Amino acid sequence: MFMKMPFLNRRKKQGSYKLSNDNLPEHVAIIMDGNGRWAKKRGLPRVAGHREGMMTIKKIVRHAAKFNIKVLTLYAFSTENWKRPKTEVEYLMKLPAEFLDTYLPELMENNIQVRTIGQLSDLPEHTRQAVELAIEKTVQNDGMILNFALNYGGRAEILQAVQKLAADVKNEQMKVEDINEEAFSSYLYTYPLKDPDLLIRTSGEIRISNYLLWQLAYTEFWFTDVLWPDFDEEQFEKALYDFQNRKRRFGGV
Repeated sequence: MFMKMPFLNRRKKQGSYKLSNDNLPEHVAIIMDGNGRWAKKRGLPRVAGHREGMMTIKKIVRHAAKFNIKVLTLYAFSTENWKRPKTEVEYLMKLPAEFLDTYLPELMENNIQVRTIGQLSDLPEHTRQAVELAIEKTVQNDGMILNFALNYGGRAEILQAVQKLAADVKNEQMKVEDINEEAFSSYLYTYPLKDPDLLIRTSGEIRISNYLLWQLAYTEFWFTDVLWPDFDEEQFEKALYDFQNRKRRFGGV
């Protein structure tokens, strides 16, 4: 008989989580899952779920900044998502421009810096241009980093890092004996950001789906049945509250 795992979401009334300012995660990563199911439950096309999910991003970005989260990394489009129907992929490729065009003034006002990880060169030109413009406009902001994983896959990231590292060894820019975890991490997309402290995944799925495979080694995981478009500030605070009540030993005692 399936027993609900203790780290799955439990609902409480709004404002009932007493969060400390001392033990908040610096880096939160989110797998934003459930847009399609949200739309299907309402008899809507899948793209309607993606559009609603975009509105959720705005809410959570504002709330994360309120709690002084330093980095928020959002899994926006994976290397596997190209397998989806062509019309859905085309719509998803238009969302970054729509999101950033309308949201950029607020990002500037709140001192938020936009970054990306992933194979951006494979994105359509209009998508890439919108992302690059947002990065350029916010590069001087020194508040929270809003980091979008676009055309991102954890295995692809590691393979690319190995290829670059091997090339540097071949060109005598790196010695084999100098390769360690710190050196390898410097070849990853996320460098120089610290690894995520907390991973949130919505929609009830309990897996990491090729996301930040190296970086999640000692990350705390938090799963909720709530679909991404329904994920709200209360849910986010619940995840932070649960994080604050865990003991992180990093292999120690």
